[in-house]
Amino acid sequence: MPPDRPEFFLEEPEAALERAFIDDYLKSHGHDPRALRMLPEEQVRTILRDAVQYAAARLAELEARAHYVNELHGALPPSIKSPKHQH
Repeated sequence: MPPDRPEFFLEEPEAALERAFIDDYLKSHGHDPRALRMLPEEQVRTILRDAVQYAAARLAELEARAHYVNELHGALPPSIKSPKHQH
């Protein structure tokens, strides 16, 4: 299961960022993304599952920070602000 197969990545603007996070995870754990094809399928599945979870957590963190910054600057309409910040 090579990591460059399209079904592993979003088809939205975040796709490049998601792929960068996955590549970062793989490299930081000693894996060459292109060399994953040489590993047993079960090992590749485990590595990619962990890499995708890492990428999803990083994307969620960025989204939360962006939402927070938008709230601070009043860029979000009141209907989408989190309930704890509504008056």
